[in-house]
Amino acid sequence: MTEKPVSKKEPRGGVSGLSALWQQRTEEHAHQQSINPFSEWEDGPSTGPKLHRGDKGYGRPVEGSKTEARGKAAHSHISGEVLQVVDVINAIGWRDRDGRMCVNFGHLFEVYTKISNKVVGVLMRARKYGLVDFEGEMLWQGKDNHVMITVLRDV
Repeated sequence: MTEKPVSKKEPRGGVSGLSALWQQRTEEHAHQQSINPFSEWEDGPSTGPKLHRGDKGYGRPVEGSKTEARGKAAHSHISGEVLQVVDVINAIGWRDRDGRMCVNFGHLFEVYTKISNKVVGVLMRARKYGLVDFEGEMLWQGKDNHVMITVLRDV
């Protein structure tokens, strides 16, 4: 009795399966390039749906993409830091005449830099959300240590 020689296993579906998979990926890539406004693909954005300002999805990543997932994760992380800086102000600050929590930027900088090195950016985002207020466009360590940061609403 002779034994059959052991042959290497072919991938699922063999060569025809791989060929079909490659063709599918090629078509998906061609479609993505055709709707990408920055692509210089031969069938560029003129053939795909062109979005204009105000259209749903304009200026947003493709739904379900890794880019969208990364953006959501970043937004969640930054929102957490904004809430954290408000909590720190409430913990180390004092109440002003109106009953709102306040702290000097210099004191907050000393305390919060032990938590995160992005204190100025987080404060600017908190102001954008309407959670805190302070004088000036930007805060600089040393120069703006006396600037009062006020919590406008609790979270």
